[in-house]
Order: sequence, then structure tokens, then C-alpha cells
Amino acid sequence: MKYYSMFFLRRRTWVLKAVLIVTALWFMVALLMTNGGTRNAIGPALPLEYDEPEVKPLKAAKPTASKKKSDPYGNNMSDGQRVNWLDRIAGSEGLGVIAAPGSDNAPGELGKPVVLPKNMSEDTKQAVSEGWKKNAFNQYVSDLISIRRKLPDPRDEWCKQPGRYLEDLPQTSVVICFHNEAWSVLLRTVHSVLDRSPAHLIKEIVLVDDFSDMPHLMQQLDDYMSSLPKVRIVRATRREGLIRARLLGARYVTAPVLTYLDSHCECAEGWLEPLLDRIARNKTTVVCPVIDVIDDNTLEFHYRDSSSVNVGGFDWNLQFNWHPVPAKERARHMHTAEPVYSPTMAGGLFAIDKEFFERLGTYDSGFDIWGGENLELSFKTWMCGGTLEIIPCSHVGHIFRKRSPYKWRTGVNVLKKNSVRLAEVWLDDYAKYYYQRVGNDKGDYGDISSRKALRQKLGCKSFDWYLKNIYPELFIPGESVAHGEIRNVAFKKICLDSPARKSDHHKPVGIYPCHRQGGNQYWMYSKTGEIRRDETCLDYSGHDVVLYPCHGAKGNQMWVYEPQTKLLRHGSSEKCMAISRKKDKIVMETCNEDEQRQMWHLENFNPDRLTPELTAE
Repeated sequence: MKYYSMFFLRRRTWVLKAVLIVTALWFMVALLMTNGGTRNAIGPALPLEYDEPEVKPLKAAKPTASKKKSDPYGNNMSDGQRVNWLDRIAGSEGLGVIAAPGSDNAPGELGKPVVLPKNMSEDTKQAVSEGWKKNAFNQYVSDLISIRRKLPDPRDEWCKQPGRYLEDLPQTSVVICFHNEAWSVLLRTVHSVLDRSPAHLIKEIVLVDDFSDMPHLMQQLDDYMSSLPKVRIVRATRREGLIRARLLGARYVTAPVLTYLDSHCECAEGWLEPLLDRIARNKTTVVCPVIDVIDDNTLEFHYRDSSSVNVGGFDWNLQFNWHPVPAKERARHMHTAEPVYSPTMAGGLFAIDKEFFERLGTYDSGFDIWGGENLELSFKTWMCGGTLEIIPCSHVGHIFRKRSPYKWRTGVNVLKKNSVRLAEVWLDDYAKYYYQRVGNDKGDYGDISSRKALRQKLGCKSFDWYLKNIYPELFIPGESVAHGEIRNVAFKKICLDSPARKSDHHKPVGIYPCHRQGGNQYWMYSKTGEIRRDETCLDYSGHDVVLYPCHGAKGNQMWVYEPQTKLLRHGSSEKCMAISRKKDKIVMETCNEDEQRQMWHLENFNPDRLTPELTAE
């Protein structure tokens, strides 16, 4: 009996020890799982207080001795690890022999495209699909490419001539904001800055983590960046959005020049010196590089020479667009690679003198999350004493995504709110043209008194001055003969309707029930006979009526409206626009004054503005 009692006592002791060991192991695993993500373990994130910032730059951590791990699809790998992985993929996926990173024949080197084979395994197809879903670009292909790949030099020879730039250039701090960015793309952005910039001109790189929750952007990122002394990481305590994240990063820069880049960029050779040179010569100059396209699928680096440089503009929906350098601006220069004036900023990649940036009021605009900040800084720069330039000698590649992979709160039209704030503060009487696009519904756009006070304090010029002196190429709706909807007489509730994105060019325009909200049903009839949507015009060349970039000529884009008959007669074909008998599309027919399907009502039509050749006899 004593023996059995001892046996059960020992057994209970073993069970107790096992429970304790399992508990300890569970606790250790929990700690490892939360490593790098402890901000979420200390309770709800608090709003940023910019007077007393709660977010501090992380000190460089000592490199860990543990071996880096990666998933089966090559994510989060060093270049050395990627070599072995590529060899394995080459055999299993039929990619052929893939050279090691650094070789000119390695995937993506010299900006070449990476094209995946069609006969991929199901696991690989799933990995490719997941990469697209998370990032809105081909992460799988990005992970095949070295994080320090070489790029072609896209500069004109004019840019490389000795003595082209000042010798004593100012240092810059580069701010890169990111939220749940892919590992390989973010690292490639950082390394391209470090590898292709003169070391003495880069004071620091400030990475602003806008509350990412992907594990590789936590402790793993800290460990990796600890080996790069010039890189600092600032972490927001809540989701701030691009504008406030940029503002947060600006608080930690120490160099006299502030340079902003996106987190999915690659800087080309010689990108930095031309930007700093312009600011060194004039501190009120805001400069933007030429933004080359990195293909979202193959990651091919596309570039063009300086003769094809575009400058920024906008439409009356307050959306950014590109257009060729105006002839007047071309005539100002001896060479196409010289800096050119741009009415608006070409994206969020720019450099600016820090003192000038602070004097302009930075980004403290009250904008919600994103949208409108580039236009505001553009208007503010030109109207408040500065200049804005595109620098053809500076090239930065950028992955242009066709959608945003991020989630935003519902119930708020962020873009509209920001656009209304922009219009209220900067557009003066011209704001009405934007409001006409949104059905004159401003909605709740918040308090703008501080922004108007800043404009007054800076002594900024009027928006009328900006249009006449900086962007005279912009079509002014107030000069149109008619503006608003184009409603059919026979089918009284049907209007001419079409989106105007570039992807919609060359596609037939359509019809849709009239909704009185502007947007796709807002048209302008110019005094020269164009039916416009900003920079696109209705065009007919014998098949369908389509949207096509306005070319300022007659023929295919000239329409004669006869207010007595209400017919829309095409200039060169002499046919009239109509709705088909099935009410399903726009057609062109032989004109018939008795056919109501060919009759249209142009809103706000003013015949006094017509040129003599368009006046009906």
C-alpha cells in the first residue's frame, strides 16, 4: 500500500510539473507572438498630440543573433536567402536558370520586367493572388527581385555635364510614410535612396509607420533598420492617414531640406542633386522629380527622355491630371532637360526648404485622411510667394496602383470633404465650378477659419491671378455657352452620361437617368463648339460618339447646337446625335427636325456667348 501511495504521489507531482511547464511555454509563446506589436497590448491607441508628441523615434536596436525566417513564397528574405529560394522555384516552376541578385541577368535587374510562367503550381498562383489582394501590385514578383537592384540611368547627357549643380548643396532629410507596405518594396525604396544619393547629402531617412499591423513591419523592421545608421523609425499610435503621417515625420527631421517619397518608389542615379540645386538657388522653390512608372505587374521600370516630360494640372472636379509642357513654357528654355514650371505638384514626391514649408503652414489643413493635400500645397506655393518646378534631370520610379488596398471608415466621403475645404479656402469665386459638379451640396466640411487666417497672414494672391499667370491653359467653365446636364426631349428623364477617366477614353458615351448631381452628367458647351468634360471632348469619326482628349481643332469635335430646333448637329458629318429607339445607347442619324429623339436641352444655355460661325441662321 505504501508503494502504491508513493507511486500516486509521484504521479501527481509529475502532472503538476507538466501543467507548470505547459503554462510557462504558453506564456513564452504569447510573448513571442506579441513581440514588436506591444503597442496594441497596452490598451487603445491615443490620438496624436502634436504639441507634446507621444511618438518617439526608435533607437537603433542591436542586431539579433537569431536567424531570419521567411514564408514559403520568398517574402521577407535577404538577398542571400533569395538565391537558394530562386533555385528551388526555377526547378519547380519551369522558370529556367535565374541568376543571383546583383547580376545583370537577375530578375528585374536594370529595370527589366519579370514575367511569371503560365504553368505555375496552385500554391504559387495562390501566393500571387494574395500578394495582389494585400498590396494592389504583384508582391510575388517584387519578392523575386533584389532589394538593391540596379536601374538604368534615365538622365539626359545635359544633366551630367560637369559644373551643372552647385558644389555646396544643403543636406536633406527624406521622409517615407507607409502603412502595411510589402517588405521587399519598402526595403527597395530605402536602399535606392541610400545607394543612389551622395552620402554627405542624406542627413537621415525617417520612416513613418502609420499604424501598420503586419508582423514584418514591427520588430523585424526594427532589427533590419538597426544596421542602417541613417534610418530612424517613427510609429504613430493610431491610423493617421497620409497627410498627418507626413506632418508627423516632418517634426523629426533635422536637415534644412525636407524630401518626401512614397514607400513604393525607386530612386534613379543622380536623382537628388538636381532637386537640392534648385532649392539652394532659391529657398521658395518647391521641386518635384519626374515620376517614372514601375509596372504594377512586372515591376518593369519605364522612363522617357526630357522631351516627353509632362507637368501637373487639375480639373474642376479638383482631381490631379497630367498635360504636356505648354509651348509658352518650352520657349523659355534652351534645353528640354531644364527645370519647368508646373501649375500643380506631380504627386506626393517633392522636396522643399524646411523653413519655407513651416512658413506655408505645412499640412495642418484639417484634411481628413488623404486627398487634396497636393493641390493645396501647389496653390499655396504659387499664390503665396513661391514657385513649383518639375526637374527633368531627377527621376524616381513609382508603382502606380489601380486601387487602394487599405480600409477606411465608412459613412464619410473623405475626398469630397477635403475638396470642399480646398475650394472654400483657395478658389475664391471659382469654387462654384467645383460645387456645380457635386450638385451644389457642400456637406459638413468643418472649421476653415484658421486656414483662411493663414492665407491672409501670408498675403497670398487671388485664384484669378493663379489662373491667368500660372495655369492659363485651364478651360474656365464660366466662359462656356452652356454647362450642366444634356437632357433628351423625347425621353425626358434620360441624360447624356459618361465617366471621364483615362480608361474611359475612346469608349462610347452612354445615357442614364438624370440625377441632378453633376459628375458623369456634367458637360460644358464651349463657344467654339466643343462638348467638354474638362480636357476631354465628345468626338465622332463615323462609328460611336466617344470621349477623346480635346485637340482644339474643328471637325470631329465640333458640334452645332440649334436652340430653335434643339438639334445637336455634328460639324463634319452633318449628322445629329440621338437616343436609339430602344433607349439603350447614343446613335448618330440623318438630322430630322420632327424627331424628338434627336432633340436635347442644354442646361444654362446662353446664345450670346456663341461665336458667329456657331450662331444658327
